[in-house]
This record gives sequence, structure tokens and C-alpha cells, in this order.
Amino acid sequence: MKNTIVNKDAPILRKTAKAVPIKDIPSKKIQNILKRMKTALKKEDDGVAIAAPQIGESVRIFIISGKVASMYRGGDKKLHTKEKDEKNKIEDMVFINPEIIKVSKSKKMMEEGCLSVRWLYGSVERSEKATINAYNEFGKKFQKGASGLLAQAFQHETDHLNGVLFIDKAENIENLPPPPKKKKIKNK
Repeated sequence: MKNTIVNKDAPILRKTAKAVPIKDIPSKKIQNILKRMKTALKKEDDGVAIAAPQIGESVRIFIISGKVASMYRGGDKKLHTKEKDEKNKIEDMVFINPEIIKVSKSKKMMEEGCLSVRWLYGSVERSEKATINAYNEFGKKFQKGASGLLAQAFQHETDHLNGVLFIDKAENIENLPPPPKKKKIKNK
């Protein structure tokens, strides 16, 4: 089972991904792809979302991390506690055959990075709001509207499904690798 995220030079990232037949959503093959995507995304501390081509599968699926989804659950954020957040943990959001059906005319430059284009960051002009139609992992159709980071993720991940990387659109691209990890010194 391959959970490795492919890098920007992988040809699959430049292909238009194929739609998933709705009848195939519950299949072992599609459910396995979803499991692999979730595993790969969870391995990345800074991961916001992942598209199927990023694990080498050319199908129209992306997943938004539950940690991002939890930012949009509403309610009084002051009441959050670690125990309450664990109890109400938001699952990753699955989007199969996503289609952006509406974007706001209002756009702004947003900072972006990508798990397949490691440590490069740049500014991309994105619509501030987006509405998407998709199917969930059970084959149920739904519509979701979003603003901010979630709307940005819809657009970034849909680009992946269309063979476009953020660096194709970005301005002011910088290489910002993380600082090297300090070695722990054992006391004798």
C-alpha cells in the first residue's frame, strides 16, 4: 500500500484526473484510495488537503483535513477545550467528482504551499468564496459553500484534478524549508 506523496515532477500531476463512476464509490478500490489519501495527509503536520493524483491516482477525489474543517464548524470558539474538541472531532471531508459551481467576483492574493511542491510558497490570486458540488465517501451528493482557507483549498485541490500546480499561477515564489531539527543529547 503506497501512501507516499508524489513530487512536482511526477507526470500524473499534469494529467486531468478521471471522474469516478458513482456506482464505484463504495468499491474496495475507491475506499482504499480514500484510506491511502487520509493516511498520507495525516503524516504531514502542515497538511491542509490532498488530491488523489498526489498519491499517484488519477481520479477526481480530494480530501480536506478535519483540522481545517473544524475551523468552520461554527459555534462559540471560546468554549473549546481539549476534551470537548476530542469528543467533537471533525472527520476529514471527502470530495468525489467535485465541481466548483460558483465563485465570488471578489478575489485576493493568498499564500499557498503544496505537499507535492515541498517548501516552495507563493501568492496565488483566488476567489474569496467558492461553492462546490461533490459526492461523499458513501456516494451521497452534497453542496458546500466556503470562504477563506476552505474556499482556497477547494480551488487549489480542483486545480490538482485539472493538472495544474499552484506554482503555475503563483507570484513571489520562495523556498522556505523548515529549520533543521535539533538532535537530542542524552544525559548519562
